[in-house]
Amino acid sequence: MSQTTACPLDCYDACRILIDVNGKIKGDISHPVTRGYLCPHLNHFDEFERILEPRYQGKIISMHEAKEILAKTLQGSNPENILFYRGSGNIGLMQRSCDHFFASLGAVGTRGSLCDGAGEAGIIEGRGINHALSSGVVDEAQVVIVWGRNPHVTHSHMLGALKNKSIIVIDPVQIPLAKTADIHIQIKPHCDLVLALLLSHLAVTKGLQDESFLKKYGSKYKNFYTLIQTLDVNKTLESIGVTLDQLESILELIRGKKTVILVGTGVQKYRNGADVLRGIDAFGAVLGLFGKAGCGVGFLGSSVQGLRLPFHTFKQTLPKPTIDFSVYDTVFIQGANPLGQMPSSQKVLNEFRKAGFKVYFGLYENETSQACDLILPAKTFLEKEDVRSSYGDFTLQKMSKLRDSEIGISEYELASTLCNHFNLSIPKEERCLELLYDQMVSKDGVEYKKNMPNIPYEYGFVTENGEFVFMEEFDLDLNDEEGLFLLTPKAARSLNSQFHRSSGIYVHPKCGFDVGDLVMVSSKNGSIQLSVYHDERLRSDCAIIYAGTPGLNNLTPSLLSHKGENAVYQEHKIKVEKC
Repeated sequence: MSQTTACPLDCYDACRILIDVNGKIKGDISHPVTRGYLCPHLNHFDEFERILEPRYQGKIISMHEAKEILAKTLQGSNPENILFYRGSGNIGLMQRSCDHFFASLGAVGTRGSLCDGAGEAGIIEGRGINHALSSGVVDEAQVVIVWGRNPHVTHSHMLGALKNKSIIVIDPVQIPLAKTADIHIQIKPHCDLVLALLLSHLAVTKGLQDESFLKKYGSKYKNFYTLIQTLDVNKTLESIGVTLDQLESILELIRGKKTVILVGTGVQKYRNGADVLRGIDAFGAVLGLFGKAGCGVGFLGSSVQGLRLPFHTFKQTLPKPTIDFSVYDTVFIQGANPLGQMPSSQKVLNEFRKAGFKVYFGLYENETSQACDLILPAKTFLEKEDVRSSYGDFTLQKMSKLRDSEIGISEYELASTLCNHFNLSIPKEERCLELLYDQMVSKDGVEYKKNMPNIPYEYGFVTENGEFVFMEEFDLDLNDEEGLFLLTPKAARSLNSQFHRSSGIYVHPKCGFDVGDLVMVSSKNGSIQLSVYHDERLRSDCAIIYAGTPGLNNLTPSLLSHKGENAVYQEHKIKVEKC
């Protein structure tokens, strides 16, 4: 008989998994998201080499010794000089057990995001709350606009919902979906806000606005329309490399149709990233796409939205993208690789080296584990109890322990051990799980959050007056530096810095480099040597270096988005020169 669990990886899908009698991982065909198949990461999960034993200063030790060393180190540190840094290697809710211990101890935590914080900040400004948009909504749509998102790589299970739909792709790269799309706008990077404002402007000009919706939930839209009329349409179109005919073709295709806009994180990897999502959301509001079946604007929803968690939270936090490790006596890293993933890698490395005692707790070796004093191997998701929420839908799934293993330690067990050592309280594991289970409701054999909306925003927005809040000003912030636009999308075979990491820089053949050329890639922030690959899907003014590529973040700036405290990986252009 097959057993079930859910995938813990940092992905929209939160796949339901079957483990057959032979221990093989399979997709659950009955689940509305998984639909019977899994991504390559899960299909080959057991093939990736994991950390097997604890280490202290390069020497293998027992787990008991590792816990003793950790407890003694923490005991000798002032809590205000202890930093806890948790990543998204596993986004099961029980991973927050360690948050509970360090927060109870009085340590410093992190806030903000390396991924989606700017976009979420923009969404919350307009809607008041950031609900997910599930594949079930997309199933009912007639037209889907895929804006800066590559579902073949980042949301593969959404592809089933896109069948038999009219598809519009807005992306500087000819992603696989663009090849068969009805329309592909190969937009210049960093111009998404401009395009969104122009689409709203033209939609009102052509009478596509939903007056009944706007009267009830967007009464200030005329002020917004007055604001965007300040744009010189022809001049602005020329600057972003889009034609008026292309805009009109989009509007004609969606006229009178149930439309969904699926937005990716790439559009908001800039200092004005929040405004980009506000602009796209405003276009959706003008069209009346919220609160209706088969309609909506989807980004990354908040996976903990509406949930009660059994763990303490930090009183003191600092922005994750710009943390200075050097000022802490003890640094504890859980499920993260800041030396590979944080912007301005050389700066981060220099500061990390100056920090005191450094602990890495995770599954796989990476740049960060190699720079730490104490290494604690974690258990895999198959070896512990957990609960999986999602930022792509409203599922809330049990993750039952399916295998026994002497390797590693679970987050709860480590947190419980440390709480006991320091005489701090923590709810029993069974009680934590029960609290989360109590927030589930079963529907057609699938578990969801009890408080999930039937149709997001059906009864308006969670704002002061229940209406959508349109932006009252904007800064286009177009990048006029010399060089190539840097794009940092996720690669097909890696997940950030896990699994099969990419290498090299991808440019259009028109850029003048031959395949295999060794080039020096530089930005305002730093430089790196990479080998050249050709990619004819790109605009000739762009270059791709995939997220997780070793050394990529030598190029990216240690800056925060204006809102949302997000990393801004694509803020600066790059120069590429033969070595």
